Amino acid sequence: MGSRSIGDEYWLALARAPGVKPIDFVRLINYFGSPREVFEAGRWEWQSIHCKGYLLNYLQNPNWQAVENDMRWLAENGNHLLTLHHPAYPPLLREIYDAPLLLFVQGDVTLLKSLQLAIVGTRHPSREGEQTARTFAKYLSHLGFTITSGMAYGIDGASHWGALSGTGKTIAVAAWGLDHFYPPRHRELAYQIAETGALVSEFPLGTPVKRNHFLRRSRIVSGLSLGTLIVEAPQYSSALRTIHFAADQGREVFAIPGSIHNPLVKGCHRLIKEGAKLVETVDDILEELQIYRLPNSTLSD
Repeated sequence: MGSRSIGDEYWLALARAPGVKPIDFVRLINYFGSPREVFEAGRWEWQSIHCKGYLLNYLQNPNWQAVENDMRWLAENGNHLLTLHHPAYPPLLREIYDAPLLLFVQGDVTLLKSLQLAIVGTRHPSREGEQTARTFAKYLSHLGFTITSGMAYGIDGASHWGALSGTGKTIAVAAWGLDHFYPPRHRELAYQIAETGALVSEFPLGTPVKRNHFLRRSRIVSGLSLGTLIVEAPQYSSALRTIHFAADQGREVFAIPGSIHNPLVKGCHRLIKEGAKLVETVDDILEELQIYRLPNSTLSD
């Protein structure tokens, strides 16, 4: 069975309010005490704290039908909801600015509090770059890390597959509702991640793919992780956004270099110039994180 807590329906209803950022939800909750008390406050109190018209209208008429659909999804085996106040909410993620109000999770929810390393990079890698991502992910998973990424084509997908071929512990952060799959060719990957890892999204069910959602997803990928490793990224790669979030969040940044003639690593080289840890082997990551290699850890092809 899935898992939920008393009062989740009010969190779900609040999460569906239009045009309001997570930080605004936190202010509402801190002011009124709980999501339920937000809805019970009434129009005069909402106006007293300067809620805008569209939010006032929604708070008076929440989308309870959509919430009922969410609750049915949560009743299914392996589906979970973690609110910002839930004891299983990942502590590293809670530390970041604009932490998600809630997380929809499909799979092993305990992995969200595990030791995580993010791996990101271009959607159009070379064969060498893709293999590098797979190898690092597999090796790091055997060393006890959960590999976190965004399930995009290219380096993201290769990292998830690498972890699945290792311990199977990998987290895919989605930029859409978990009631559908994206990108289309990663349907099988999503199924396998849900079996031994976890699919995670801050977006309610039914949320379509939108361009600005990918940026919000990136802050969660880095926020869940001790550090982020970038494997092949051109000068203006969207993967660099995750790196910028990691740096702002005070997390470690790692980059794998390549040939000076390869345009796919220009972004990596720039990050190294700016202070990212140059990575040639897994030991470089362990050294920077001050984590010792586990005994008898091996990587077989």
